[in-house]
Amino acid sequence: MTPPPDNLSAEPLISSSLIGHLLELRRRLLQCIVTLLAIFLCLTPFQNRVFDLVATPMIRRLPAGSSMIATGVTSPFMTPMKLTLMVALFLSMPVFLWHLWRFVSPALYKRERRMFFPLLVSSVILFYSGVAFAYFVLFPVAFAFLASVAPAGVKMMTDISAYLDFVLTIFFAFGLAFEIPVAIVLAVWAGFTSLAKLKKVRPYAFVGSFIVGMIFSPPDVVSMTLLSVPIYFLYEIGMLMARILVPGSGQVNAQRE
Repeated sequence: MTPPPDNLSAEPLISSSLIGHLLELRRRLLQCIVTLLAIFLCLTPFQNRVFDLVATPMIRRLPAGSSMIATGVTSPFMTPMKLTLMVALFLSMPVFLWHLWRFVSPALYKRERRMFFPLLVSSVILFYSGVAFAYFVLFPVAFAFLASVAPAGVKMMTDISAYLDFVLTIFFAFGLAFEIPVAIVLAVWAGFTSLAKLKKVRPYAFVGSFIVGMIFSPPDVVSMTLLSVPIYFLYEIGMLMARILVPGSGQVNAQRE
């Protein structure tokens, strides 16, 4: 009896492999969702304390006799709950990234796994560092400045919903800005640029860091500087990481030019 062609026998194997990957992806997504919900439910009884903690940098800089207000009917309940959900997502991010690593690592070559895992860990640490920098360094300075420049006769009383939107935007902006070293390593590894090119554009990177700081920081010189200077240092750290994690890439890319 004549055996079936190879392409026909391969089709069930491909289909079975695809279904297996989809089932694995679904299992890991469910585990991520369960982790998020579990952390959220554990934090829900303390949602007002969570909001108090995040609002502390603003409350400490408000003028005497001022306080934060809630202009929406449901704001006193929904705003702390929304913040608690974001904190739960923030805390569960390492679990998400761990499942991402476990899902994609079998498809990577050994040298790719050797680089991908340090980048994954670095991206988590850098994002958390950006958020911590915004909370502990930027917010006290920025809120003190904003409270001091209020016009005479204007009483500063910030709405809690507006405050939450503001701090989440700043947290995301700083967390994303602190990912610059990871972006540089990936760009060098993919061959989009080289260390020689990155060194040549240092002056432009310095100016660009202040442009980014001007866009994403509160409208004062101190806050802009507090964001711009770390961004430029992260640019230098990114080149150092690229030299370590992608050995020889600078010379290879230079030869291609």
